[in-house]
Amino acid sequence: MSESRITYNGALVLQALARGLRYGFEIMDLTALPSGTVYPILRRFEHGGLVSSSWEETEAAHEQGRPRRRYYRLTAAGESALTQAVERFRAHERVFADAPSPGSR
Repeated sequence: MSESRITYNGALVLQALARGLRYGFEIMDLTALPSGTVYPILRRFEHGGLVSSSWEETEAAHEQGRPRRRYYRLTAAGESALTQAVERFRAHERVFADAPSPGSR
């Protein structure tokens, strides 16, 4: 998956994983993105080799009285894609840094 395909929302998901968040609801909480955005991104990134996933043990979830979680982690390709996306979006900050506030003209 090329860097140019990483959207802003995709970069948010990668950054959440880089911060150590591991499953969908944690990512949704940090990013304020809905499940209908987060889970398709995770599936696309897994298919593209940017993340890998594994299911937790059934017993662990059962002991806590909840469904099993699917845990995600960045791959080396995901880390590289995140670095490129962060650089690209930081460059966009310059566009807004000197922008006049609405109505200030």
